[in-house]
Amino acid sequence: MALAADIATPVAWWKEPSREQWHAWIAAWLGWVLDAFDFTIFLLIMALVAKDFDVPLVEVTAVFTITLWMRLVGATASGWLADRVGRKLPLMISIAWYSLANLLAGLAPTFWLLFLFRALLGIGMGAEWPAGAALAMEQWPQRSRGLMGSVLQSSWGLGALLSSAAYGLLYYYIGWRDLLMLGVLPALLLVYIRIYVKEPALWVENRRIQRTQKREVRLPLLSIFKWGMLFTTLTACWWMASGFITGYSQGGMFPTYLQKEVGLSPAFVTLPVMLQSLMFFSVQLLLGLGWPTGSADAGR
Repeated sequence: MALAADIATPVAWWKEPSREQWHAWIAAWLGWVLDAFDFTIFLLIMALVAKDFDVPLVEVTAVFTITLWMRLVGATASGWLADRVGRKLPLMISIAWYSLANLLAGLAPTFWLLFLFRALLGIGMGAEWPAGAALAMEQWPQRSRGLMGSVLQSSWGLGALLSSAAYGLLYYYIGWRDLLMLGVLPALLLVYIRIYVKEPALWVENRRIQRTQKREVRLPLLSIFKWGMLFTTLTACWWMASGFITGYSQGGMFPTYLQKEVGLSPAFVTLPVMLQSLMFFSVQLLLGLGWPTGSADAGR
């Protein structure tokens, strides 16, 4: 009877994940938030970059356009690699990549070198999500997977919130170059991942079974662009491109509009941008929310 009572006792959803599962989720969450910081900090300084390099603003906006395009390269390569070597290594590579690229962009002596390094940043930026999301969510308990998946995805808005706060508080003291170079700090996350994060047991076991039965998936990276898959690939790209066009043609240019057209100072630009980022976080969280209910076995 005592055993039956113990089994029936509900377990709080946040107690259900193991320590290893929490470490993996935190690593993916931090990687995504800091990825957002590194990307969105540039949106706040485009007018300043155009002025310092004496180039038209439209050329600077092309920088964040190419950064978004290069996400396709990084995401495809990261997903392909994660299925072969595990989720942890691609995540570490992506964080190191976008951190280094942002540092080099801050040091760039010419506009075209800045363009190059921010384009390369897009590869690391796109690579973070496939590896990080797979690392965290494929081993997370099903009962609260919807909730934690939505928190993970929506936290892009928190990264944007951090970048706008850094801009408002630090720009007058360190300038736009040092704001970019702050983007190297996410590299410190590699130490945490290296020490505390393990490969998902599910991936390890599946990999062992595939090797034992000699049925490993060896799909060539470029096969998604072959005729049989091309329509699906282009459709997926079109949907993502549509979302980017809608989102970044408005939100991405919002800080520049406030500076150029409204004439707001960095401190005042920060306030509406932070509000925008907070609303983005809230709406995206609500859209993907799946609050945990029931016992520890619910949904299994």
